[in-house]
Amino acid sequence: MNNNANKGKLIVIEGLDGSGKATQTELLCRRLEKEGFAPLRLEYPNYDSPSSALVKMYLSGELSQGADGVNPYAAASFYAVDRCADFLKYHKQEYESGALFISDRYTTSNIIYQTTKLPEEQWSDFIDWVADYEYNKLAVPRPDKVIYLYMSIDVSQNLLSKRYGGDDKKKDIHEADTNYLYKCQKAAVYAADKLGWQLVLCDDGENPYDIDDIADDVFDYAINFLRK
Repeated sequence: MNNNANKGKLIVIEGLDGSGKATQTELLCRRLEKEGFAPLRLEYPNYDSPSSALVKMYLSGELSQGADGVNPYAAASFYAVDRCADFLKYHKQEYESGALFISDRYTTSNIIYQTTKLPEEQWSDFIDWVADYEYNKLAVPRPDKVIYLYMSIDVSQNLLSKRYGGDDKKKDIHEADTNYLYKCQKAAVYAADKLGWQLVLCDDGENPYDIDDIADDVFDYAINFLRK
Protein backbone atom coordinates (compact mmCIF):
# COMPACT_ATOMS: atom_id res chain seq x y z
CA MET A 1 0.00 0.00 0.00
CA ASN A 2 1.33 3.41 -0.90
CA ASN A 3 1.38 5.48 2.29
CA ASN A 4 1.17 8.68 0.27
CA ALA A 5 -2.26 7.60 -0.98
CA ASN A 6 -3.70 6.87 2.46
CA LYS A 7 -6.93 8.68 3.23
CA GLY A 8 -7.27 7.86 6.92
CA LYS A 9 -5.71 9.58 9.91
CA LEU A 10 -3.83 8.02 12.78
CA ILE A 11 -3.07 9.68 16.12
CA VAL A 12 -0.92 7.69 18.55
CA ILE A 13 -0.91 8.06 22.33
CA GLU A 14 2.45 6.77 23.48
CA GLY A 15 4.29 6.50 26.77
CA LEU A 16 5.98 4.10 29.14
CA ASP A 17 4.07 1.58 31.24
CA GLY A 18 1.95 3.27 33.89
CA SER A 19 1.87 6.67 32.18
CA GLY A 20 -1.90 6.59 31.59
CA LYS A 21 -2.10 5.77 27.89
CA ALA A 22 -5.32 3.76 28.07
CA THR A 23 -7.05 6.44 30.14
CA GLN A 24 -5.95 9.29 27.90
CA THR A 25 -6.85 7.37 24.74
CA GLU A 26 -10.36 6.81 26.07
CA LEU A 27 -10.78 10.43 27.16
CA LEU A 28 -9.52 11.73 23.83
CA CYS A 29 -11.96 9.55 21.90
CA ARG A 30 -14.86 10.80 24.01
CA ARG A 31 -13.94 14.44 23.54
CA LEU A 32 -13.42 14.04 19.81
CA GLU A 33 -16.86 12.47 19.52
CA LYS A 34 -18.34 15.58 21.13
CA GLU A 35 -16.57 17.62 18.48
CA GLY A 36 -18.26 15.65 15.71
CA PHE A 37 -15.50 13.17 14.91
CA ALA A 38 -15.96 9.40 14.84
CA PRO A 39 -12.64 8.04 16.16
CA LEU A 40 -11.92 4.32 16.12
CA ARG A 41 -9.83 3.15 19.04
CA LEU A 42 -6.86 0.82 18.65
CA GLU A 43 -4.67 -0.84 21.28
CA TYR A 44 -1.41 -2.70 20.76
CA PRO A 45 -0.39 -5.41 21.24
CA ASN A 46 -3.72 -7.03 20.38
CA TYR A 47 -3.67 -9.67 23.10
CA ASP A 48 -6.99 -11.10 21.92
CA SER A 49 -5.44 -12.13 18.60
CA PRO A 50 -3.27 -15.21 17.91
CA SER A 51 -0.88 -12.83 16.18
CA SER A 52 0.33 -11.63 19.59
CA ALA A 53 1.62 -15.08 20.62
CA LEU A 54 5.30 -14.17 20.23
CA VAL A 55 4.77 -10.89 22.08
CA LYS A 56 3.26 -12.78 25.01
CA MET A 57 6.16 -15.23 25.06
CA TYR A 58 8.63 -12.34 25.01
CA LEU A 59 6.98 -10.29 27.75
CA SER A 60 6.39 -13.28 30.03
CA GLY A 61 10.09 -14.13 29.97
CA GLU A 62 9.73 -17.40 28.05
CA LEU A 63 12.37 -16.37 25.53
CA SER A 64 14.71 -14.62 27.94
CA GLN A 65 14.73 -13.66 31.62
CA GLY A 66 15.31 -10.02 30.73
CA ALA A 67 14.42 -7.64 27.93
CA ASP A 68 18.02 -7.44 26.71
CA GLY A 69 18.06 -11.19 26.06
CA VAL A 70 16.10 -10.79 22.81
CA ASN A 71 17.80 -8.62 20.21
CA PRO A 72 15.92 -5.49 19.14
CA TYR A 73 15.31 -6.59 15.55
CA ALA A 74 13.70 -9.87 16.64
CA ALA A 75 11.61 -8.27 19.40
CA ALA A 76 10.50 -5.47 17.08
CA SER A 77 9.40 -8.09 14.55
CA PHE A 78 7.15 -9.79 17.13
CA TYR A 79 5.21 -6.58 17.67
CA ALA A 80 5.27 -5.57 14.00
CA VAL A 81 3.71 -8.83 12.83
CA ASP A 82 0.93 -8.51 15.41
CA ARG A 83 0.22 -4.96 14.25
CA CYS A 84 0.30 -5.90 10.56
CA ALA A 85 -2.06 -8.85 11.02
CA ASP A 86 -4.47 -6.72 13.06
CA PHE A 87 -4.49 -3.97 10.43
CA LEU A 88 -5.00 -6.33 7.50
CA LYS A 89 -7.76 -8.33 9.19
CA TYR A 90 -9.74 -5.57 10.88
CA HIS A 91 -8.84 -2.03 9.86
CA LYS A 92 -7.38 -1.68 6.36
CA GLN A 93 -10.66 -1.01 4.58
CA GLU A 94 -11.80 1.54 7.19
CA TYR A 95 -8.46 3.32 7.07
CA GLU A 96 -8.43 3.52 3.29
CA SER A 97 -12.01 4.86 3.44
CA GLY A 98 -10.88 7.83 5.54
CA ALA A 99 -11.43 6.70 9.15
CA LEU A 100 -9.79 8.42 12.10
CA PHE A 101 -7.90 6.06 14.42
CA ILE A 102 -6.63 6.80 17.93
CA SER A 103 -4.10 4.18 18.97
CA ASP A 104 -2.84 3.27 22.44
CA ARG A 105 0.74 2.32 21.48
CA TYR A 106 1.96 1.66 17.96
CA THR A 107 5.18 1.28 16.00
CA THR A 108 6.42 4.04 18.26
CA SER A 109 6.67 1.51 21.10
CA ASN A 110 9.14 -0.55 19.08
CA ILE A 111 11.25 2.56 18.79
CA ILE A 112 11.12 3.29 22.52
CA TYR A 113 11.61 -0.18 23.94
CA GLN A 114 14.00 -1.70 21.41
CA THR A 115 16.26 1.21 20.46
CA THR A 116 17.72 1.27 23.94
CA LYS A 117 19.21 -2.21 23.49
CA LEU A 118 21.71 -0.75 21.04
CA PRO A 119 24.63 1.67 21.51
CA GLU A 120 23.47 5.27 21.20
CA GLU A 121 25.44 5.80 18.00
CA GLN A 122 23.14 3.19 16.36
CA TRP A 123 19.85 4.68 17.58
CA SER A 124 19.15 6.83 14.55
CA ASP A 125 19.77 3.97 12.12
CA PHE A 126 17.54 1.62 14.11
CA ILE A 127 14.68 4.13 14.19
CA ASP A 128 15.01 4.47 10.42
CA TRP A 129 14.97 0.67 10.11
CA VAL A 130 11.77 0.39 12.17
CA ALA A 131 10.06 3.01 10.01
CA ASP A 132 11.12 1.36 6.77
CA TYR A 133 10.21 -2.14 7.99
CA GLU A 134 6.72 -1.31 9.23
CA TYR A 135 5.58 1.57 7.04
CA ASN A 136 7.21 0.52 3.76
CA LYS A 137 7.83 -3.23 3.92
CA LEU A 138 4.76 -4.27 5.98
CA ALA A 139 2.71 -1.29 4.75
CA VAL A 140 0.98 -0.41 8.01
CA PRO A 141 -0.09 3.25 8.25
CA ARG A 142 2.43 5.86 9.28
CA PRO A 143 1.21 7.93 12.28
CA ASP A 144 0.09 11.46 11.48
CA LYS A 145 0.53 12.66 15.07
CA VAL A 146 2.31 11.11 18.05
CA ILE A 147 1.57 12.41 21.55
CA TYR A 148 4.04 11.12 24.13
CA LEU A 149 2.99 11.06 27.78
CA TYR A 150 6.17 11.90 29.65
CA MET A 151 5.92 10.56 33.20
CA SER A 152 8.85 10.17 35.59
CA ILE A 153 9.84 6.55 36.11
CA ASP A 154 9.44 6.65 39.89
CA VAL A 155 5.92 8.05 39.56
CA SER A 156 4.87 5.51 36.91
CA GLN A 157 6.33 2.66 38.96
CA ASN A 158 4.24 3.70 41.95
CA LEU A 159 1.14 3.72 39.78
CA LEU A 160 1.99 0.29 38.38
CA SER A 161 2.44 -1.11 41.89
CA LYS A 162 -1.04 0.15 42.79
CA ARG A 163 -2.44 -1.40 39.61
CA TYR A 164 -1.03 -4.80 40.59
CA GLY A 165 -2.00 -4.53 44.25
CA GLY A 166 1.62 -4.32 45.33
CA ASP A 167 2.48 -7.66 43.70
CA ASP A 168 5.52 -6.84 41.55
CA LYS A 169 5.56 -10.43 40.26
CA LYS A 170 2.68 -9.45 37.98
CA LYS A 171 4.91 -7.03 36.07
CA ASP A 172 6.21 -8.10 32.65
CA ILE A 173 9.94 -8.07 31.84
CA HIS A 174 9.75 -4.42 30.72
CA GLU A 175 7.77 -3.16 33.71
CA ALA A 176 9.96 -5.00 36.22
CA ASP A 177 13.29 -3.58 35.02
CA THR A 178 13.55 -0.02 36.30
CA ASN A 179 17.01 0.57 34.85
CA TYR A 180 15.76 -0.55 31.46
CA LEU A 181 12.82 1.86 31.71
CA TYR A 182 15.14 4.78 32.45
CA LYS A 183 16.97 3.95 29.23
CA CYS A 184 13.66 3.70 27.38
CA GLN A 185 12.69 7.16 28.60
CA LYS A 186 15.95 8.51 27.22
CA ALA A 187 15.31 6.75 23.91
CA ALA A 188 11.79 8.21 23.82
CA VAL A 189 13.08 11.76 24.22
CA TYR A 190 15.65 11.10 21.51
CA ALA A 191 12.97 9.75 19.17
CA ALA A 192 10.62 12.64 19.97
CA ASP A 193 13.30 15.09 18.91
CA LYS A 194 14.18 13.14 15.76
CA LEU A 195 10.60 12.45 14.66
CA GLY A 196 8.72 15.48 15.95
CA TRP A 197 6.58 13.82 18.62
CA GLN A 198 4.59 16.05 20.94
CA LEU A 199 5.58 15.63 24.60
CA VAL A 200 2.98 16.07 27.36
CA LEU A 201 4.39 16.38 30.87
CA CYS A 202 2.36 14.20 33.25
CA ASP A 203 3.89 14.78 36.71
CA ASP A 204 5.87 17.19 38.85
CA GLY A 205 8.63 14.70 39.62
CA GLU A 206 6.87 13.29 42.67
CA ASN A 207 3.15 13.11 41.94
CA PRO A 208 1.11 12.72 38.75
CA TYR A 209 -0.81 15.71 37.45
CA ASP A 210 -4.58 15.62 37.44
CA ILE A 211 -5.89 13.28 34.74
CA ASP A 212 -8.22 15.93 33.35
CA ASP A 213 -5.41 18.48 33.07
CA ILE A 214 -3.34 16.00 31.10
CA ALA A 215 -6.39 15.23 28.97
CA ASP A 216 -6.77 18.93 28.15
CA ASP A 217 -3.23 19.05 26.77
CA VAL A 218 -3.70 15.85 24.79
CA PHE A 219 -6.97 17.09 23.33
CA ASP A 220 -5.51 20.46 22.37
CA TYR A 221 -2.69 18.87 20.41
CA ALA A 222 -5.04 16.40 18.73
CA ILE A 223 -7.75 18.87 17.78
CA ASN A 224 -5.26 21.44 16.51
CA PHE A 225 -3.81 18.78 14.21
CA LEU A 226 -7.24 17.64 12.99
CA ARG A 227 -8.40 21.18 12.28
CA LYS A 228 -5.40 22.19 10.20
